[in-house]
Amino acid sequence: MFTAVPRRYDLVNHVITCGLDVRWRRKAALACLADHPAKVLDLCCGTGDLALNLARLSSKDTEITGIDYSQPMLAIAARKAEAAGLDKRISFIHGDVASLPFHNGYFDSIGISFAFRNLTYKNPLAEQYLQEIYRVLASGGKFVIVESSQPESRFVRRFFHLYLCWFVLRMGHWLSGNQQAYHYLAESARRFYGPGEVKKLLLSAGFKEVSHQPLLLGAAGLYVAVR
Repeated sequence: MFTAVPRRYDLVNHVITCGLDVRWRRKAALACLADHPAKVLDLCCGTGDLALNLARLSSKDTEITGIDYSQPMLAIAARKAEAAGLDKRISFIHGDVASLPFHNGYFDSIGISFAFRNLTYKNPLAEQYLQEIYRVLASGGKFVIVESSQPESRFVRRFFHLYLCWFVLRMGHWLSGNQQAYHYLAESARRFYGPGEVKKLLLSAGFKEVSHQPLLLGAAGLYVAVR
């Protein structure tokens, strides 16, 4: 699925979030860089937007890596980095989160933008993925997640679910030509965990401290988990 959608992936993301995804990724990048990490990973980097933000906002000696399973996504990420003059700042790697090609504690900070849901929601490998993330993060390092969420307000939550089913699904299908991909996106976002469940998931994986900041009345959330 993530091999089939890259051509208009960025456009669809911007349209279905009314451009807010740009602001949220910047916020996630700033959270990743808060303690001036030497090495930062953009996990499931897709077309590289979080990695590009990290490169723009960090010092020139910060090592930035992006990893993804989709080669077409990585090809777009590499082209975007080159166009922005940031290709020397970012290393894009093809790899699987189930077996990350890095030493224990290699990264001081790890960020993931709108892909945590794919790793954890009804995924039989969720525990293995979380163990690998925990393994390659240094002690005291931060795992920063920006992801769709469940608003606390019943009214807002109902409106958000209707928006996913009626707008996101149809607009994503129309712009990308891939109905299956955006049916999955809408359904997984509608049924994904709320903040309490995400915190419990991260604490169970070994993280010792998890904070949460709601975005857009709770339709999305920014999580920072400390190893």
